[in-house]
Amino acid sequence: MTRTVSISLDQFYRPQPGGIATYVRGLVGGLASLHEDLRLIGVAPKGSPTQDLSDLALKPVTTMVPIDVLTRVWAKWPLGVPAWSDVVHATSVAGPYAGGTRQAVHSVALHDLLWRDEPSASTPRGIKFHEGRLQMLKRRYDVRVITTAPGLAQRLIDEGFAAERVHQSRLGVGDTTSAESEGQVRTFLAEHGVQGPFTLYAGTREPRKNLGRLREAYANARATNPELGALVFVGPPGWGEEESGDAVVLGLVARSMLQGLYRDATVVAYVPRAEGWGLPPVEALHEGARVVASVATPSVATNEEVVLVNPLDVNDITSGLIRALSLGTDESARQRRRETVASLTWKNVALDHLAAWA
Repeated sequence: MTRTVSISLDQFYRPQPGGIATYVRGLVGGLASLHEDLRLIGVAPKGSPTQDLSDLALKPVTTMVPIDVLTRVWAKWPLGVPAWSDVVHATSVAGPYAGGTRQAVHSVALHDLLWRDEPSASTPRGIKFHEGRLQMLKRRYDVRVITTAPGLAQRLIDEGFAAERVHQSRLGVGDTTSAESEGQVRTFLAEHGVQGPFTLYAGTREPRKNLGRLREAYANARATNPELGALVFVGPPGWGEEESGDAVVLGLVARSMLQGLYRDATVVAYVPRAEGWGLPPVEALHEGARVVASVATPSVATNEEVVLVNPLDVNDITSGLIRALSLGTDESARQRRRETVASLTWKNVALDHLAAWA
């Protein structure tokens, strides 16, 4: 029997789709790859998405209201959710939280509590919104909560969520895109003034990502270790002002180029003050790169192949960048790093969600 799964696509209509959009794209791809009889529906607001959705393996259903209105409506009414849905999955706390058949399973993905852990990363309005939705979810015993960050499930249980409502899921990495060749990467970097080795940061540019301390630590480390090369930032601007200094800012790049940049970087550095999960260091490991990450990055907090540093200590970040240079660059070392994230596939993410919906 075909099972209809309706998934919210609202994140693709926000100014910074961010990691949640990556999660949605990966989840849909993972579900589509399973040998399951699933009909995938995407529920979206009125308007134009900020990312191309033509490659998503689902049927889109567009509501007649814009995203800001839809977010308010979804707290009480599942606008746009097909009545034949067997599963209604909210990919963020925006919702929806109801709809579908009488026996439909309702779930929401909760990715972090960053509005508490790093209040400066949000506005007072954003904090109020997220805290309000969290408290509403605590009362909604009919909604299953799928957490995507290590330790978050226990935090929710400690807060009063019933343990049987909370389900954990891995997140994924990897896709069918092939990385650009080394020659193509060198040519691309040369067009932006970068010759030779480089140290890479990938992600949004915003205060929470701690780029000021990273730039200072990089300058300290490069003074005695010129093999670190240029500092290169890849990714869009995020919430809040953040100076880039002398770093070369590439902005958004094609997926294939990003994979090539990960692979060819001398070191990939990712040292946020607070993080929900942290996809970039996992993507870098998937390409075999040497990685420096903050202890506040859950995705690699226990990964022995990663150089972990205190994000609030410039000297520790400096030392971490230098220590990373001593890690192996031969194929066996790169393969060892790849193996640490081998289970983090979108297919496994889809299987985790199916288990939560059972």
